[in-house]
Amino acid sequence: MALESTVTCLNCRTMTPETMPEDHCVVVYECRGCGETLRPKTGDCCVYCSYGSMPCPPAQAGQLPTLPTGLKGDQARSMFDSIRLWP
Repeated sequence: MALESTVTCLNCRTMTPETMPEDHCVVVYECRGCGETLRPKTGDCCVYCSYGSMPCPPAQAGQLPTLPTGLKGDQARSMFDSIRLWP
């Protein structure tokens, strides 16, 4: 399982190598180049799946979370800000 992923900021295009956590998805990421806050794209579980060169470990293992439907914008973001997907 790959634990290294390079996150690319959509705002400034800064590419930052990161070590992904094995036990949870990251849903909030602050760009080290411009300070932009990145959040997962709709349908993705985390910022690594949306902006990284490699998907997160849970996605690599085929153990993606079941996301509730009908949540939009800040409501969905606040719900997922601190979710841990693995025990």
